[in-house]
Amino acid sequence: MNEEQAVLDFFAKPENLPLGLSVAEQMDEIRTRMNTSFWDQLCLRLENRLAATPWQALTTEDRNAAGVLVGLQCKLRIEQTQSLFPMMEQQFLGGIWRVFFGLMWQSTPTVEQLALPAVAALKQQLLDAGFKQNEAFMAWQWTPHYPLRRDFLQRFSLQPEVLLDETEAILAPLLISYSSAIAAANASLQNLPRSMTISLDQLRRKRD
Repeated sequence: MNEEQAVLDFFAKPENLPLGLSVAEQMDEIRTRMNTSFWDQLCLRLENRLAATPWQALTTEDRNAAGVLVGLQCKLRIEQTQSLFPMMEQQFLGGIWRVFFGLMWQSTPTVEQLALPAVAALKQQLLDAGFKQNEAFMAWQWTPHYPLRRDFLQRFSLQPEVLLDETEAILAPLLISYSSAIAAANASLQNLPRSMTISLDQLRRKRD
């Protein structure tokens, strides 16, 4: 009998079940705290690294649990009505949490915005690099990290700097390698004439 099975058998006994349930609840809380600490520390590292750039790193919270962090976004320090920004976040899919990263649209892009030369060029570069794309993301990919699994949490406990270095390196291409192309795309989005960004709702109102 292996060690894990022995532990399961021990807590499965009626007299040990209350203790097992209590331990499980406490471990869930520990996982959540460690998970939040991971994102908090990663965001702090990025904020220091991005201090002299147009980007600022901001953590993102779980919509259903205040104070529980689930990712981060690198937003422009000077706000725009439309922009592209690097991000990294964990998503619950197939019964497990997994981290993904990408270049996200601030809002759903219009046909005119997608047709801008700098935007189209960046989109093709990222597609050629193997990134996936959809309506919300110009680019995204899964990472090898499952942030609530035992192996991840053990690494974060024993070698936090190594794990943070690895995770930061995953996001680095969007912050370094493609930084000029992203800046050009955002500049073109900012300079797009307002008349070209009119919404469908506005067009309908004009026809009424």
